[in-house]
Amino acid sequence: MALRKRWKPLTRKTVGSAPDAYGLIEFGDEDGTVVDAVAGFLPDELREELSYGDADQVRWQRAQSLEHAEQLLEER
Repeated sequence: MALRKRWKPLTRKTVGSAPDAYGLIEFGDEDGTVVDAVAGFLPDELREELSYGDADQVRWQRAQSLEHAEQLLEER
């Protein structure tokens, strides 16, 4: 199931505002369709997608650890 959070534009500003934490991250296209979901360290995953991916939007849910983020990914 998709996260129930608002989409944010995938920009440098959004990447810079991401907390230094692990989480479940959903990337979306311009229409708000989820195109990918990953578990990882939020700033790193966002920077990578901004540099090399093709997503337009992002939303995330913080996790307590990488293992917790991976569990959230499995449960979605």
